[in-house]
Amino acid sequence: MQPILVSACLLGRPVRYDGRAKPLQAPLLARWQAEGRLIPICPEVAAGLLTPRPASEIAPGDDAAAVLDGHGAIRTRDGADVTAAFVDGAAQTVALARHHGCRHALLIDGSPSCGSGFVYSGRFDGLRQPGRGVVAEALIRAGVAVFAPAQIAQLAAALES
Repeated sequence: MQPILVSACLLGRPVRYDGRAKPLQAPLLARWQAEGRLIPICPEVAAGLLTPRPASEIAPGDDAAAVLDGHGAIRTRDGADVTAAFVDGAAQTVALARHHGCRHALLIDGSPSCGSGFVYSGRFDGLRQPGRGVVAEALIRAGVAVFAPAQIAQLAAALES
């Protein structure tokens, strides 16, 4: 059975920036958890950020690739640069995936770390835009297939193939 890297907040752990969880109620996730296949991670907590913590977004005009390549930024609403912590969390997540042999990940969408389909605009205006978070980008670069909660059926199919 292949292990699956998963955002800890999807498993009900209160690690999100606002101190909450965002549990995913899905029979497949429950089955994988019962089988002991899930490897939970909150990259932001792993990097030493507190819970709760200020909301952060990838800076306007930047994307996850730019952040990982050293010429983009992640900032809090008040402008504090938290890029280093996010990049560290991404590196720790890739290392964890490699350690456990994870070839698939289920990550919460929208996060500047874990987003795989969309992230927020960087203006703290609640507007979504297509894009990835730094962890999703780093995992993809490392050969890990990344899925959002809305894609859990596709993840299941990928695991079966």
